[in-house]
Amino acid sequence: MPTVDVHNMHGEAVGQIQLADSVFGIEANEHVMHLAVVRHLAGLRRGTHDTKTRAEVRGGGRKPWRQKGTGRARAGSRVSPLWRGGGIVFGPHPRSYRLDMPKKVRRLAMRSALSTKVQNGELVVLDKLTVDAPKTKTIVAMLKALGVEKALIVTDGVDQNVFLSARNIPGVTVVDTSSANVYEILKHKSLILTKDAVAKFEEVLA
Repeated sequence: MPTVDVHNMHGEAVGQIQLADSVFGIEANEHVMHLAVVRHLAGLRRGTHDTKTRAEVRGGGRKPWRQKGTGRARAGSRVSPLWRGGGIVFGPHPRSYRLDMPKKVRRLAMRSALSTKVQNGELVVLDKLTVDAPKTKTIVAMLKALGVEKALIVTDGVDQNVFLSARNIPGVTVVDTSSANVYEILKHKSLILTKDAVAKFEEVLA
């Protein structure tokens, strides 16, 4: 079992914790993590783009000029894709970019991402993370004490004070365990978990 130090908000080591091998100690599957990242980014796309076909462009009811005798090319409609302002042939239309991924594969990707952070020494475990009131300087001081600049902070459950305290810090994101995803874990240099978050991950992913 991987063993890491547990720190308090002042950066002091206050103990150690053994992490479950099945969640934090597996051999990372890079292909599955890649699929999870692609799926996440695809899900962020709104898919509201739309172009008009020749059936949707206004006009085109009358033949621009007679078929013969003008010396110009034959034309039957002003909304032809060949004309400026005409319809678009293969333009994008509203669609969903959502990608499906089996539950077991999603869990494997998450375990791989967490294990990668442990193996790279980029995981920090806090005994607890409490902020009495929204104060950015509290989180800034904690990150400085931990020697971390850019990090993903994961708590067990939504903590509004922590979220408000960290939202203005560049490179720092706060999520709860239910909202954590492979993309955010890999994107941030460091991963900060509370002990409760560790226990939650082990309960859900083991």
